Amino acid sequence: MKVEFVDSQREEHGVQPVLQALQGTPAQIAPSTYYAVKTRPASARAVRDGELITKIEHVHEVNYGVYGARKVWHELNRQGVTVARCTVERLMRAAGLRGLLRDKSARTTPPAPETARPGDLVERDFTATSPNELWVADLTYVRTSAGWVYAAFILDVFSRMIVGWQVATSLYTDLALDALQMAIWRRQAAGADLAGLVHHSDRGVQYRAIRYTQRLAEAGAVASVGSVGDSYDNAMAEAFNSLFKAELVRNKGPWRGLDDLEIATVEYIDWYNNRRLHGELEHVPPAEYEALHTMTHPVNATLKTR
Repeated sequence: MKVEFVDSQREEHGVQPVLQALQGTPAQIAPSTYYAVKTRPASARAVRDGELITKIEHVHEVNYGVYGARKVWHELNRQGVTVARCTVERLMRAAGLRGLLRDKSARTTPPAPETARPGDLVERDFTATSPNELWVADLTYVRTSAGWVYAAFILDVFSRMIVGWQVATSLYTDLALDALQMAIWRRQAAGADLAGLVHHSDRGVQYRAIRYTQRLAEAGAVASVGSVGDSYDNAMAEAFNSLFKAELVRNKGPWRGLDDLEIATVEYIDWYNNRRLHGELEHVPPAEYEALHTMTHPVNATLKTR
């Protein structure tokens, strides 16, 4: 600590004046001691720590600065860097690096009038045994300098893959419908059969619009809707919205308007799907998780069991 203090003052005052000023104080350090420390070869641990912190800082930076020690450790292991988790925790503390906490998001989809509606086919059981078995959908909002921007996302429960998304300056049906169109096109273009797919959402008017339900029916999907005013009935979709708001919106804002948020969302979804590690997926990205499933279940990869 004494040597570090001298080093922090040397550029402004020089070494000798600082050493002289410290004489007779509890922080006194002999010149010979100071220079011995400065010329002593770095220990093997110090050298290793220096190499690791560079790698840790890089992993943290390229992953939106949101990874805590657990995910940094898993990513280093994926890269072939052998290191103890406690070492990663120690070095991240020393470097002032930490993971990102997220807040709960408010409801953004006003419920449709209570008419005949689809039943709740999920009943809070957000599990699936294969891709395209269960999708969940929800909307969220972002404040920008030009006004509110709204975002719609559709997530595949099996892999947490974002299969469809859209951002717009209004909450009209087209916002949710465009996200659905993207999801259906992407999956069908990859050869998936969506017959029997369960599409779950809250009771928002966007999801119960005639055009939306017709598009689901055309794809052979079945609509499922949660109960009135219960966020837990669409908890997985709302959890992603919370993640999106924490990792991108608040972390990288403020935002000028629709255009810059849209570009950033494209980049974020690409990272989220292809590089972000997910604890629920054995610490692999969604795209890799689906690829591994397809390799081990080549015949049944798109079958529905729900």
